[in-house]
Amino acid sequence: MSVYLIVDVQVVDTDGYAEYVEKVADIVTQYGGRYLARGGKVTVLSGNWRPQRIILIEFPSRQELQKWLASPEYASVSPLRERSTRTRAIVVEGVSASSEGTK
Repeated sequence: MSVYLIVDVQVVDTDGYAEYVEKVADIVTQYGGRYLARGGKVTVLSGNWRPQRIILIEFPSRQELQKWLASPEYASVSPLRERSTRTRAIVVEGVSASSEGTK
């Protein structure tokens, strides 16, 4: 079942973050990830959440996401993100084909 990584990013160092963005995309793809949203316009519909930048990445499974997070390739670039942003991240499971359309 697909899982979705949702990241709320506040950039504090644009140069450092630009370097991270340039390097991380290929690593995401290498581990089966696919960007669904990457910093597009955000419209708040309710509540007081005011994200600056949202990243949404689909992975084929939680295991593939975990492999990406634990990979040496990601470990080599994640310090760039850690230094250049303040982030909050969650993982959400998708729905299985058998549960689509049900409540």
